[in-house]
Amino acid sequence: MASIDFTHIEKSFGEMAILRDLSLSVASGEFLTILGPSGCGKSTLLRILAGLERQDRGTVAVDGRIVDHLRPKRRDVAMVFQSYALYPHMTVAANMALPLTMRRLSAAQRFPLLGRLLPNTRSIESGIRRDVAHLADALSISPLLDRKPGQLSGGQRQRVALGRAMVREPAVFLMDEPLSNLDAKLRLQTRAEIKELHQRLGATFVYVTHDQSEAMTMSDRVAVMMEGQLLQVASPSEIYANPADRRVAEFVGAPKINLLSATVGEDGRIEIAGTLLSVRAKGSAGRTITLGIRPEAIGLSAKSDRDVISGYVRLVEHMGSDLFVHVDVPGAVAPLIARLAASHALDIVQGQPISLKIDTASLLLFDANGHRVSVERVGPTGVDARSKERA
Repeated sequence: MASIDFTHIEKSFGEMAILRDLSLSVASGEFLTILGPSGCGKSTLLRILAGLERQDRGTVAVDGRIVDHLRPKRRDVAMVFQSYALYPHMTVAANMALPLTMRRLSAAQRFPLLGRLLPNTRSIESGIRRDVAHLADALSISPLLDRKPGQLSGGQRQRVALGRAMVREPAVFLMDEPLSNLDAKLRLQTRAEIKELHQRLGATFVYVTHDQSEAMTMSDRVAVMMEGQLLQVASPSEIYANPADRRVAEFVGAPKINLLSATVGEDGRIEIAGTLLSVRAKGSAGRTITLGIRPEAIGLSAKSDRDVISGYVRLVEHMGSDLFVHVDVPGAVAPLIARLAASHALDIVQGQPISLKIDTASLLLFDANGHRVSVERVGPTGVDARSKERA
């Protein structure tokens, strides 16, 4: 296990800035996922850690030791690539054994035929085969050891790539979108295997993906990146429930968060679609703000409910256990999406009027710059009931 520290990392390719003064720390034994859209710089950051790219500015430390001057093989990290990067002419056993062969055998011992005549070569090779066989058994790929990569499925190749990284017993595992080439079913299975692998090894994992479901289900913490900058680093639950930036709120969540323009009265009360909500935006009187509502924070209303908005059903999506109801709301640019229980399927039809209750305790408010705005609950008489502010 080893800790990782990126300090003021900057990287440009020509005139294009890829990483902008980025600082990030990863605890020893932690599973940290770097999440962001394509082109945000997350893979470049991983390659800088591995030693495959050199930053323009800043330092990288592994377990407190600056590694900027070290070659990749001296950094005690192992990387699993999106493309697997297996040697097609080698068997699975040979691919997995290669890191140990390069580490344990001298250049002379690796020489074909003659190298095997040198002292200890056969015993070292026997130990390598034993270690490979043990790991292959743990990854359930023992029957594949004599095959070549071209004879394997995508999932099998991914396990071989993992095995080749694991056999070195590195202090840090780096994974660059390793599941993107797998089908949906295999992706779910391999995702669970990687998480179990982390728990078993206790090593430090840095995982890069654009898939929020991978980040949210596997990670101890998630670092959300966009345009070369870190927007937020927090636990998956914190990233989802308490996003620090509108871009984070939009990127995480399926279906996407509903974003609606709202006006703030002189007393701070928020008005949306003609309804005055029982919340107050602190310090935003007289301004227009963006109101974020997760689909699950919207329910069907009763006549006595407060915080109700009305509209017409545009579309109903049956998702098995859930029902996604798209509602046209006056003044909204896009339909509001409510995530309801499937038991309502027979009660809701396209084109009907519908009233929806907003869970104001789950509201997220953002200013014109996309930063969070603090919210205060207002009681029935207009007195503040309780407050909810970003930490």
